[in-house]
Amino acid sequence: MSTFSIFLVLIVVVAFLLVVVIMVQNPKGGGLSSSFGGGGSQQVGGVKKTSDFLDKSTWALATLLLVLILLSNIAIGDSDNVQESKALDSNAAPTTSQPIAVPATKAAPEADTTEE
Repeated sequence: MSTFSIFLVLIVVVAFLLVVVIMVQNPKGGGLSSSFGGGGSQQVGGVKKTSDFLDKSTWALATLLLVLILLSNIAIGDSDNVQESKALDSNAAPTTSQPIAVPATKAAPEADTTEE
């Protein structure tokens, strides 16, 4: 498995986790933080701790995603099996070695349009 493939799998996993963490959050005070205790004074973990955890994990996953994308770009550049396109290379040899022959046609004799 190439280095780029490993980065690609990691990027997909981190992006999925980031989507899950963002979807769990609710900016109006709901979401996962309100499901622990339902507004009572005794809460498991506390609303503040849950929202802090989700906020920090969002930033951490977003940062990790950005770093993985940058590293995968470096991994693409360091790849040994990079194939360059010959379309933009002016020194590249043409794909056909013989010129295409165009059949010669005889031109019809021109009609004399001058009136005497």
